[in-house]
Amino acid sequence: MTTTRLSARAAIASVADPDSFAELPAPRRESPADGPLAWSGYDASRERATARTGEEESVVVGTARIGGREAALVSFEFGFLGGSLGQRTGDRLEAAYEHARAHRLPLVSLIATGGSRMQEGMLALTQLQRVARQCVLTRAAGLPQLAVLRDPTTGGGWATLGAGADVVLALPGAQVGFAGSRVRPADADPAAYGAEGQYASGHVDAVVAPADLPGTLADWLRVLAAPRPDGPVEPPAALADASPPATGWDAVRQARRPGRPHAPAYLDAYFDLRLPLSGDRAGGTDPGMLCGFGLRAGRAVAYAAQCGTATRPAGYRTAARVVRLADRLGIPVLTLVDTPGAANDAAAEHAGAGPAIADAFAALAGATVPVTTLLIGEGGSGGALALAAPGNTWVTPDSYFSVIAPELAAAILKRPPSAAPATADQLHVRPQDLVALGVARGIVAPAAPAATP
Repeated sequence: MTTTRLSARAAIASVADPDSFAELPAPRRESPADGPLAWSGYDASRERATARTGEEESVVVGTARIGGREAALVSFEFGFLGGSLGQRTGDRLEAAYEHARAHRLPLVSLIATGGSRMQEGMLALTQLQRVARQCVLTRAAGLPQLAVLRDPTTGGGWATLGAGADVVLALPGAQVGFAGSRVRPADADPAAYGAEGQYASGHVDAVVAPADLPGTLADWLRVLAAPRPDGPVEPPAALADASPPATGWDAVRQARRPGRPHAPAYLDAYFDLRLPLSGDRAGGTDPGMLCGFGLRAGRAVAYAAQCGTATRPAGYRTAARVVRLADRLGIPVLTLVDTPGAANDAAAEHAGAGPAIADAFAALAGATVPVTTLLIGEGGSGGALALAAPGNTWVTPDSYFSVIAPELAAAILKRPPSAAPATADQLHVRPQDLVALGVARGIVAPAAPAATP
């Protein structure tokens, strides 16, 4: 069974706990015959849509439990005039947002819409402004918004409720794009208008199979409703049983050792549950930057972790996005630093490497929630420092941090390549050097073995 073509109520039933949905009363609106534009046949079209779907409008709103947690719920009825947005749709959406804020509930949208309703002209289009304002007010209230993109999610519904959500999930094969199928260029790449294409371009966090959707939504609501830690989270324990290096070059070689633990291993060991967020919402993704939210000892923590590769601009923008979302929701952040440096090829410069790094610095500098950083490998220049928490950065024994790679420093100083090891010593890149300099608070040790009964 798929939820891409389910009715609004069937879509609700597919994700909500049984018998938990309670519909909100529909706001009353009086309108002239055939609507505000006196569009001939509009009333008859609405009556046929009601007879066909059993609904009086293109959206159903209410509250429901998902995985045992209460949420405000919006579900579109595509069978009612293509799920289009008119004035009465806007009334119901506004009521759902207001209820969410009044009762401190997350808002979940199950979207299937073709856009604004032509029969109401510009008054239909202005509903997007109403929705955008409600999104902003709900964001300012510190409440999360989750969107599920069903088939189709196009036009203003995608550009407000969908793309404006904090967490964007999509069903496989769903049509997703600002331009609907009848208005896009004839020669347009169809992959650009689908869930998978939007995911690859950094606009969707995950494509979720219908059978997995209830559990995925329940996990997100569980994490976002979890208690927050008091103060900064503790850094992860070191995963490699390494001794602090004797020389700077030893530190560099240890950090570059092919078999040392990387971010996925650290995140798996640290979190009991973690949920990924993907993409910078500007057309890019970076597989070398893992971001999301998770649970540690029952408490919510956000994370942004470099994976040992040169970080792309999209990676910095994704990290900044997650840090700002965590700050708005009051969730502490863990960052893992591990990169030889920011990507510096021509494509990275075209994609805005400098502005993206600046954005990551600004996100951490502006965060009001505590941020904890652990350097787990290479710390290459500003590309690594952009993810480091000022005053709360820790290091592992098999890591190093440097203003520039020793080889590059030697080259800039017009020294031969053989001088790189001596240059590493001069740069004071060892973990113990970083502590002595005040750059790091301390060197983390491996976790103590579990006691045997």
